[in-house]
Amino acid sequence: MKVGIIQISCSADTEANKCKLADGIRRVSREGARLVVLQELHNTLYFCQTESVDLCALAEPVPGPSTEFYGALARECGVVLVTSLFERRAAGLYHNTAVVFETDGSIAGRYRKMHIPDDPAYYEKFYFTPGDLGFEPIQTSVGRLGVQVCWDQWYPEGARLMALRGAQLLIYPTAIGYESSDTPEEQERQRTAWQTVQRGHAVANGLPVIAVNRCGHEPDPSGQTRGIRFWGSSFVAGPQGEMLYEAPKDEEATAVVEVDMERSEQVRRWWPFLRDRRIDAFGGITSRFLDD
Repeated sequence: MKVGIIQISCSADTEANKCKLADGIRRVSREGARLVVLQELHNTLYFCQTESVDLCALAEPVPGPSTEFYGALARECGVVLVTSLFERRAAGLYHNTAVVFETDGSIAGRYRKMHIPDDPAYYEKFYFTPGDLGFEPIQTSVGRLGVQVCWDQWYPEGARLMALRGAQLLIYPTAIGYESSDTPEEQERQRTAWQTVQRGHAVANGLPVIAVNRCGHEPDPSGQTRGIRFWGSSFVAGPQGEMLYEAPKDEEATAVVEVDMERSEQVRRWWPFLRDRRIDAFGGITSRFLDD
């Protein structure tokens, strides 16, 4: 299957961001992509650098205006489309939500981000309620998609649960970048760790992984930091962690990558991790910490 990924830098102009993404979706669909994956919170700047109740006005209901826009694009291009939206569930109740569209433009399913960070310049707990839909793959015409969002990608438990529920691909829309005060060496350690942990999910579960990040610099409106330099590096890895594609660190990119959807079967025969798991000994995994 051909997978399209679209890595862009975002501006304060929401309509311009959506038009840029629409152009990218049309481009990769012309090149044969059947599945297209976008980055996290792609309609806007990454607004979580500051805490402001006024920014909650960016949230939309699902279904809503953005789902109409992206659903129409999925239908026009005949692709399964993975998007990432700021969902308004009720007044004062919001989620960071991935919405997946079928080729006919209908909503195939959604995933609400489960792990919510609260770090300098990543004040997501101010905006987002943790997801309540669990780690459930979304059934589409191109397969069962194990979609999670950004901070979820650091946790092996979510990837494993998606795999145990029959996911055929692990997909992570992402918005992650450098803290400007870190040394170049530390910045590179963080970027490579980000790729390494997700490639580990591919290996441990025998599944391809698709991670799509944004790129470019976005200033901190408060002036307390020097903003975030998003490190791009969107990638596709195969079920043994092999890199099938990697985007540039500091440039926009679109790509169509061929993923062998049958290879996971053979890889899991060679490395039968699911067979050999000691499920009788894993009870402690649901504890916060195993004290003496």
